[in-house]
This record gives sequence, structure tokens and C-alpha cells, in this order.
Amino acid sequence: MSKVMITGAAGFIGSQLAYRLYKQGGELILIDNFSYGKEDNLIFEDHSFTDEVLRMDIRDREGIAELLRGGDVDYIYNIAGIAPLPDCQSNPQEAIDVNVIGTVNLLENARKYGVKKFILASTNAMYENETEFPTKEDHFALPTLIYPNTKYVAERFCESYHRTYGMNITCLRFANVYGPHIDCLRTQPPFVAYMIRELYYDRTPVFHSDGNQRRDYIYVDDLVRLAILVQKTEGYDCVNVSSNQNYSVNEMYAIAQELMGKNIPAEYASDAHYWEKYPALYEGAYGIRTEILTHEINKYSLCDNTLAREKYGWTPEIDMREGLRRVIEHECGLLARLG
Repeated sequence: MSKVMITGAAGFIGSQLAYRLYKQGGELILIDNFSYGKEDNLIFEDHSFTDEVLRMDIRDREGIAELLRGGDVDYIYNIAGIAPLPDCQSNPQEAIDVNVIGTVNLLENARKYGVKKFILASTNAMYENETEFPTKEDHFALPTLIYPNTKYVAERFCESYHRTYGMNITCLRFANVYGPHIDCLRTQPPFVAYMIRELYYDRTPVFHSDGNQRRDYIYVDDLVRLAILVQKTEGYDCVNVSSNQNYSVNEMYAIAQELMGKNIPAEYASDAHYWEKYPALYEGAYGIRTEILTHEINKYSLCDNTLAREKYGWTPEIDMREGLRRVIEHECGLLARLG
């Protein structure tokens, strides 16, 4: 039986991974500082992790060392981190401290105490300036924004630990992840969560640009399957976790409306107001440039998943319509309970 540590275990992805490993009989160490995690994510039909998660920060050197000191932890999944782009832009010091320094703290302790494999939750946001599609893992233009840069640097430290110490490490570059438990309550929710929330309350959603921008999405269950498969390999690699398909805002909104029985035309707002809920980004001697916001809104993403298919025998199974149906069922239930 494997012993697995999952950081960010109360988050959307971390909790789903924890549940899948629990069902497989694994022994789990779950940690989260609950800055983004929620107890609701930890409650499943046949099990609750609410009393099993340790309230701990991945930057806690002694705390992490104590958990690993016995030398019996086989795998670490570092899912913890600050992911919302505007949160990272608003507080770059904190984003770097958590996403980079926190990762290095885990790597160093994993090195000392003999963890067999370290798996980092990375992102396809690193491809924000890429112009070749589908984008492969081995070549891309360097990112601009704070969040993808923190993940890019975290990957560099992962590679450093592999080259220097021979540690086995995989960096999973997630496409836009969606599924039940996606966070529809945060200040600026992911697109899928936002449109479902607005439709649930019969409100008109406000999208930016013309709605024809296309992104690559991956359903959380498909992601979790690949995350478990990568345990078996040695060495160092970076792997796209992608459906190898993309959808426009308008296409996804049309599917969601049909599934929810709604007919609410969306409105479209100026790019300049995209992060207006974060006024600090527009203040100071140098405010955020409108062209940066326009690029982020309109960027095209499509990731090649050949490596995941050929190396790990993995194939995504959940199509967009079925995935959205499942998300709608869960999120509408959550919103109904909240009143």
C-alpha cells in the first residue's frame, strides 16, 4: 500500500485526487491552509475528509519535515498554490512565496527523506504567448504574467532537483480544469463556474471580447487518472493534461443554457474592465496595460496530449457536454443549499 501526501487537499483538484486514492486503498497525508480550500470539497457521498486534513502551509519547514521524517511517504502531489491570475498579479510577493518557495520547501524535504516521486501541479498558462498549436511540452514562448511565471520557475527547480539529486519528478501542465466542486464563489470564478452561477440566479453573464475566444479544457476525473498513472515512471518530465480539443465561450455557454433550460443572452464588456474587481492593478504609477488584458482574454489555447497518450497510455474520456452536465448538477445543488 502506497503512502501519499497531497497538498492543497481541500481544493477542487486536490480533494478529487484524495478521494480517488482513498478508493484505491492508499494511505493519505492531506494538508491545506484553507486560504482557497473549502470543507465542502472534502465531503463525498461515502466518505468525509474534514477531520483528516492537517491545517498546514507548504512553507512550514519544520511541519513538512515532521510529516516526512519517517521516510515512509512514497509520493508527494503538490497541488497547493495561488492560481487565480488577478490574485497573483495583485500580490506577486505572496504568489512567488507560495508557488515557488513552498514548492522548494517540499522538494528539499522530499530529497532528505527519500520520497519516491514528486508530482507538481503546473499549468498550460505558461503557453500564454505561444503561437504554435497544438502546443507541445518541449518548446514554447516564455510567459508574461505572474502566475504562469511562478509555475515556470517552480518547474525549473523541479528539474534542478532531478538533475542534481536524481529525484523522480513529473510536472503536470493542466489545461483549464472543470468538474464538480469547481469554485463558483470566489471573487473572479473560473469561466465555467461563473456562467453556471449566473444562469442559476437568472442573471445576465458579462463576458469579454466577442465570446469566440477558444480554450482547451480537461475534466477533473480525466486529470486525476493521469495524475495517478505518472507515479510509475522514473526521471523527469513535463506532461500536458489536455483534451486536445478546444471550445469557445459562446459554444460552452450555449451548451450550459440548453442543459439548464435557460435562454439569457450574454452581454459583452470592454477588455479594459476585465479585472475591475482588483482596482489595485489599475492604480499606481504604472497600471496594468490594456493590451495585456486583451491578450489574456483573447488568447487561444490548444495543447498537444500525445506524450500523455503514448507514455502513459492515457486518454481523456469525458466530453464537454457530459462534463458540463455533471458540473451543473453539483454546483446548482451547492447554490441551492446556500440559499
